[in-house]
Amino acid sequence: MNYNIPQDKLLILFDGICNLCNSSVLYIIKRDKKNKFVFAPLQSDVGDYIINKFQIDVNKTDSILLYNPKVNSMKYKSSAALLIAKHLGFPTNLMIIFYSIPTSIRNWVYDYIAKHRYKWFGKKDACMIPTPELQSKFIA
Repeated sequence: MNYNIPQDKLLILFDGICNLCNSSVLYIIKRDKKNKFVFAPLQSDVGDYIINKFQIDVNKTDSILLYNPKVNSMKYKSSAALLIAKHLGFPTNLMIIFYSIPTSIRNWVYDYIAKHRYKWFGKKDACMIPTPELQSKFIA
């Protein structure tokens, strides 16, 4: 399958029914001044394709993934979140300092938030539908 993932972009796969994830996507879009990112819900065809390609267990990693099509690599959990922040400019890019914390500790915090995200922030019945102005940022 060809999903036309631009080779010069990073693809953020997110939980399309999660309010926290949807708010995070809008936060990223607003601060993505270099137009570095494109997006797709985990629940989409492209999300399913990437999940299968990398044999990702969505029971263990189910909220955010960062795919680099240029080098065919995947970042998960806190590493994905911090690498996204790195590209967003000041002051968000300062979060990269947390990369110095061991991955096991970062991912424990990440998993704790991910586990409770629906309870704390709620969820939608269906994936977010981008506005016409944002449609170019999403891969169907």
